[in-house]
Amino acid sequence: MMRTAALARSAVFVVAAAMASLAHAQQKPATEPAPTPLPPEYTEEARRSYAAGLVEARKLLDAKRYDEAIARLDELGRSRPREAQARFMKAVAQADSGRSDDALDTLRGLTTDFPELPEPRNNLAVLYAAQGNYALARQELELAITAAPDYAVAHENLGDVYVRLAALSYERAAALDKTNKAAPQKLKLARDLIASSR
Repeated sequence: MMRTAALARSAVFVVAAAMASLAHAQQKPATEPAPTPLPPEYTEEARRSYAAGLVEARKLLDAKRYDEAIARLDELGRSRPREAQARFMKAVAQADSGRSDDALDTLRGLTTDFPELPEPRNNLAVLYAAQGNYALARQELELAITAAPDYAVAHENLGDVYVRLAALSYERAAALDKTNKAAPQKLKLARDLIASSR
């Protein structure tokens, strides 16, 4: 008899403890942390304003109003510093207006901040090639293709760089060995190919 009573008291204690535990689990914390707000540049209004600013800057570029376009793109870059488009368009404006050194600086900054984007590397390579620095152009194009293997423009530009490097090598070979008949023929083919791609 005593044994049964002790078991009944134990069962009541277990049920009471389970109910207290369940009640405690259902209580909400006294204060929940407030969600972290997004930076101001990520609001919907800021996104729309940025997109409209890019359209405006594109129109200025198309009208060859480069200084105005660059000023507008600088404003956009300050308003949304984590976006690459305004900086990329600024590099295009700088290159189109003959400020190649400024464009190179802008594009180098983009490749540092956004190494996954192939377009800045492609444009950097085009500027290097225009300076005759084909080795650097090749490196940038190879990095662009590594970042985006299906980026057709970079593949085509890399082919153009290889043709120019080949022409330089054939020219050197012909200069070093005047008896070499193949090098001048290959040089002519490379130069014809370069001329046809302009």
